[in-house]
Amino acid sequence: MRAGAFPERIDRSMRPAEPLPAHHAIARDRARAGGRLVAGGISLNAGLAIVKFSGGILGHSYALIADGIESLLDVLSSLLVWAGFRVAERPPDAEHPFGHGRAEPLSALAVAVIIFVTAGVVAWHAAALILSPHQGPRWFTLPVLAAVIALKIWYSRRVGRAGSESGSTALQVEAWHHGSDALTSVAAFVGIAVAVAGGRGWESADGWAALFACLVVAFNGVGILRKVVGEMMDTAAPAALDGQIRAVAAGVAGVLALDKCRVRKSGLSYLVEIQVRVDGDIPVRQGHRIAHQVKDALLASPLQILDVSVHVEPLS
Repeated sequence: MRAGAFPERIDRSMRPAEPLPAHHAIARDRARAGGRLVAGGISLNAGLAIVKFSGGILGHSYALIADGIESLLDVLSSLLVWAGFRVAERPPDAEHPFGHGRAEPLSALAVAVIIFVTAGVVAWHAAALILSPHQGPRWFTLPVLAAVIALKIWYSRRVGRAGSESGSTALQVEAWHHGSDALTSVAAFVGIAVAVAGGRGWESADGWAALFACLVVAFNGVGILRKVVGEMMDTAAPAALDGQIRAVAAGVAGVLALDKCRVRKSGLSYLVEIQVRVDGDIPVRQGHRIAHQVKDALLASPLQILDVSVHVEPLS
């Protein structure tokens, strides 16, 4: 063994990790904040599932039991979204030079699939309940559902605001999911109220409520699926964002005009390819410096941009 080789290897292994660039750190922090919200939703859904199952069994309400089944599946889907955020927060590496942001819409896609499965399973059992005689629900299931509805609407709005502010598809899907859960609870509330008020002969209202809730959930699932597929297929960024990016780039000294600007979403951030025109008589080194200034200006902007490719063309 060469003298001193082993200590050198130890020194390299103990070298502190390089700090993340500011725009990568911001993307990581957004992913972590989203993950915390999703984790809170997991705890909420787990608690509500226990409440719904208990109330449904004791109160003879299949609509409430079906609502509990959806809450359990919500826990599973939220775990998938949480895992997606944990992967999305990782910075770019050799195998993923554009980062791991696509893990976020992939987790949202898994949630959309779970929504359709949930709607199908609950609809099947609701139809069976409508066709078979059963005991009507008890009145005390109504205040249980009222509390559930209030909690789900509150959390749906909270997650929805965070999703809109961060541009997170997965958080917006989570908000829709919490909202659809509130809708199923509203449908269950109406069905139980009709069954309780109508008395004997109106027991099937409970099952019809569960069936209606499934239709609402499936409809929401279609909207979620379209949004996720659009992101995975690199749908063009909103025109407003394109205009903001062009304005930042045009404000850099030396940029005389702009040509192409292509923007695609990657999880919580955007990847930009932009073509700038400069004076054709300036040295190559100066054109290269202008390109770097454009990139730095876009990365430093509040537009949630993770990476920029700048192409320089002479203005003829």
